Amino acid sequence: MKFKMIHENYNVADLDRAMRFYEEALGLKERRRKTGDDYIIVFMGNDESEFELELTWLKDHPEKYDIGEEEFHLAFRVDDFEAAHKKHEEMGCICMENPKMGIYFIMDPDGYWLEILPTRD
Repeated sequence: MKFKMIHENYNVADLDRAMRFYEEALGLKERRRKTGDDYIIVFMGNDESEFELELTWLKDHPEKYDIGEEEFHLAFRVDDFEAAHKKHEEMGCICMENPKMGIYFIMDPDGYWLEILPTRD
């Protein structure tokens, strides 16, 4: 049996804001969407991978999402680590840096953490 990872879901409070963040911060673009009476699901991705980020907006979600202690995260490898760091610094979305490990994390508008790693040989 073979399993292939295809997407990860994040529930978001403001779909347009979340989509703008992921496009600006990570170059992800909408690939497709599903719309129902009380939800919209947008799948975002790029040409580097088939893997998709599924953003789910629920019409009547009453309060901010509780995402715990940010122990889980989605990781992105970047070919120009310094340029990515500069961009994210300008966006004000860096929430934690670990210079010893050579990585940092950014936070999306809903509080999800995203790990940024350099391409290593």
